[in-house]
Amino acid sequence: MTPFHTSSLRVVLLGAGRVASQLGPALVQAGHQVVHIWSRTTASAEALAALLPGAQVLPSLDMASLPVADVYLLAVPDAAIPVLLAQAHFPANALVAHTSGTVPLSVFSGCPEVRGGVFYPLQTFSQGRDVDWQTVPLCIEATGPAAEELLLALGATLSRSVQRVGTPQRQSIHIAAVFACNFTNHLLGISHALLQQQALPLALLGPLLQETVEKALAYPPFTVQTGPAARHDTPTLDRHRAALAGHTQWLEIYNLLTDSIQRQGTGLPANNQGPVKL
Repeated sequence: MTPFHTSSLRVVLLGAGRVASQLGPALVQAGHQVVHIWSRTTASAEALAALLPGAQVLPSLDMASLPVADVYLLAVPDAAIPVLLAQAHFPANALVAHTSGTVPLSVFSGCPEVRGGVFYPLQTFSQGRDVDWQTVPLCIEATGPAAEELLLALGATLSRSVQRVGTPQRQSIHIAAVFACNFTNHLLGISHALLQQQALPLALLGPLLQETVEKALAYPPFTVQTGPAARHDTPTLDRHRAALAGHTQWLEIYNLLTDSIQRQGTGLPANNQGPVKL
């Protein structure tokens, strides 16, 4: 972690979606100034600006030069990043960083007039749910050491976990995050729907989910795999498949995951005590 510290920075936030709506207030709380906000939807920019003292809405990017700031953060969908970079006119030598987990640093190669960077928060963001930014890992990358130091220092005002992460590693992190977060949430959605069919709450699975996550963080997850697929419990697998017969898409997912678990290995945990049955 860099020892470099920064005072209050002037930030222009381009985007007003789920990431920006959480990042903007976090920046202000950390002592920075979000001086301007732009969004493709003006109403979204106005709603976010209303929460940030002194923030003004940029009605358009079609101007000779954007207002001067210390950092320009691009919190927009991945596909919009190259479009925005081509459209916006940043001041010479501006520090411009996107918040994407997958877009490479090389996206700035066509913008030699700016210093490009990445300011990627490894977290899921939803409207109406605040996150503890002190716990959010921030992955930093930049085209030059000075820009990188400034982004590291900015990150350190928000989070206790800030580190340099190159594009290949960041992209791998993002894929892993999709499996851990997005796919897991979809599976929980299926679990919720199955329980609702029996008038049961998803909260019933709460202790199981907590133990699953804690165990996966304590041991290599493949080594603590449990369940009928891991123990090749064919009668149970067949009963599950029969119960899912009316949900062909869910049955396909069930079969794919069962096959993946069985191909991965025996499911023996690191202590070799054998998997706990569920």
